[in-house]
Amino acid sequence: MTTEMQEIAITEEKPLLPGQSDAVKDAETAARILLDQGQEHRVKTPHGVLHVTVNGAGNARRPAILTFHDVGMDSKSCFSTLFKFEEMQEIVKNFTVVHVNAPGQEDGTAIYPAGYQYASMDQVSEMLPAVLQYFNFRTIIGVGVGAGAYILSKFTLTNPDAVEGLVLINIDTNARGWMDWATQKLSNLTSSLTDQILSHLFSQEEMSTNTELIQTHRERISKAPNLINIELFWKSYQGRRDLNVERNKTFKCPVMLVVGDQAPYEEAAVECNSKLDPTTTSFLKMADAGGMPQLTQPSKLTEAFKYFIQGMGYMASSCMTRLSRSRTTSLSSSYSMEGSRSRSRTLSQSSQGGQLPPSPSHTMEVSC
Repeated sequence: MTTEMQEIAITEEKPLLPGQSDAVKDAETAARILLDQGQEHRVKTPHGVLHVTVNGAGNARRPAILTFHDVGMDSKSCFSTLFKFEEMQEIVKNFTVVHVNAPGQEDGTAIYPAGYQYASMDQVSEMLPAVLQYFNFRTIIGVGVGAGAYILSKFTLTNPDAVEGLVLINIDTNARGWMDWATQKLSNLTSSLTDQILSHLFSQEEMSTNTELIQTHRERISKAPNLINIELFWKSYQGRRDLNVERNKTFKCPVMLVVGDQAPYEEAAVECNSKLDPTTTSFLKMADAGGMPQLTQPSKLTEAFKYFIQGMGYMASSCMTRLSRSRTTSLSSSYSMEGSRSRSRTLSQSSQGGQLPPSPSHTMEVSC
């Protein structure tokens, strides 16, 4: 009798005891819930403790996908819609996904006392190496929104070898100018903290129509138990410094810039795009996406993300069709990396969907 047959025979000779099958099912259900919710960790850093949630085991030979949320949000409210989207699961199954919360922004966190000195944007970015060391990650693909995009940009400029790619949504690499400072001072007198943050997150059209999405986030922010902490993070972002990104001092990895049409930071994203290396940068401006594309257009953003990952040499067999049908111009860029991981990087449609024509401007505007 072969080994395989012996194993089958043993299984048949020892059937499950009454109730044991239910216990196995319960264990499997619990495992699925744990995988969905993620494993929570508290990582000590030189500037405080970070709350981090990890989903999936991924592949040790691949970078982890590390996300960082915007002001007025935490990792759940900022990224759950995107990373729980059905078509995103193909990516989630192939990579370890790490959601990092800025200090004091997660649910159930302690409230900072009066006079607490919150970390600067630079200091928050300096916390991230401890996260990589804690989980033994060699490299990451960063996905950041607003303040999170700024923090990941700062981290990448300081630690270029640790980042294989960046997806920056609503990025503003500039410090506030005098006009911004004056506008903020006036806003502090006439608007509540909740309204200030909502105006940062969403477009004026979304604010004026007061959609269900706006109402949901207005209630969530205004009734947040840690509203004091949120205000400290908001002030820290308002006090950010200029990143001084320019052609000869820029990111060493592929970058995808994403912004919604008419979003609050559309002009800032366009300006950032003009400063980056066009051979390693792709710009995605999404129509009807508002200020938060990852919340309003998860399908299109998911497929753009797949293109981006394919361009880095991962998930080459993944098939994309939805975005190719809805695009107005193609996204096609050629990348290369120095060192042992050197490979051709091309953001193109898979062979099953047909070859995309090259796009000299490296810009894709989705209008559907």
